[in-house]
Amino acid sequence: MRPSSLEKREAEGVFRTLKSSGCLSEASFPNFSPKCSRSSFGSADGTLSFWYLFLSGGRKKKYTTITQNITTMRIQILGAGKMGSFFSDVLSFEHEVAVYDVNPQRLRFMYNCFRFTKTEEIEEFRPELVINAATVKYTLDAFKQVLPVLPKDCIISDIASVKTGLKEFYEGCGFRYVSTHPMFGPTFASLDKLSEENAIIIKEGDHLGRIFFKDLYQRLGLNIFEYTFEEHDETVAYSLSIPFVSTFVFAAVMKHQDAPGTTFKRHMAIARGVLNEDDYLLQEILFNPRTPAQVEGIRTELNELLDIISRKDAEGMRAYLGKIRDNIK
Repeated sequence: MRPSSLEKREAEGVFRTLKSSGCLSEASFPNFSPKCSRSSFGSADGTLSFWYLFLSGGRKKKYTTITQNITTMRIQILGAGKMGSFFSDVLSFEHEVAVYDVNPQRLRFMYNCFRFTKTEEIEEFRPELVINAATVKYTLDAFKQVLPVLPKDCIISDIASVKTGLKEFYEGCGFRYVSTHPMFGPTFASLDKLSEENAIIIKEGDHLGRIFFKDLYQRLGLNIFEYTFEEHDETVAYSLSIPFVSTFVFAAVMKHQDAPGTTFKRHMAIARGVLNEDDYLLQEILFNPRTPAQVEGIRTELNELLDIISRKDAEGMRAYLGKIRDNIK
């Protein structure tokens, strides 16, 4: 049976790992020569075979046969917003990429890809992978709109920062799926330097789909973490709700400053960036069932700090500053 594009990509990923670790040898590849280029590996029919050592039993098992050429996939991106544009830019030079958006104006500056405004065009394109980059409010609606025209072997995926309802949707949709969360956005991250940024890959879902995104995020230099849907929601409640609420409080009490200091200007830049996000996204992050406990923690700390300030308690302030400095080490 001919391997699928995702199976080929997984095989190539294993191949690269073996090559970089120095595990390739004539014993592994009869046609191997240290002076040969990668395209020289293989058999007379122009294909490449290699052996994958499985841990169970320590036995070698022939994994798959892959073509000499780099695997090209047909990838459909839903939504021509900030993240849709980012993924199109990243993927379009290696794969055949199409971007779908119901608003033709949003597609004006998309390049090196097909631009679709009708689901019939998606049906004709026959994608192997769909990346749903629609805003959080429309993630499920976007899926429901395109599912009827997708091939049954297509893998669907989302990059949503809020996963509310997605697990249940995936389990009943009849398609293989993968869910990830690149924890950065064009608002703050430098997209040319992502080594300090993180990405979450949800453990549930299709194995080959996870391999695709893991390979992509590794090549982007992201730090990758694998969580369940439940663990993801707990992480988001902490890592997003606390800075968002703190920013809201700053914006709520601030007054215009003619000559702001450096710290004030930095907080202002953060506030403008956060408040530039989609209202529905901010709402869903704060409406996470785990968020109230995090906000309650902020209120508790503010009450303690206000008490120290009101009493001009120098010893209490030193202890408090010591505590919070330890927190950020």
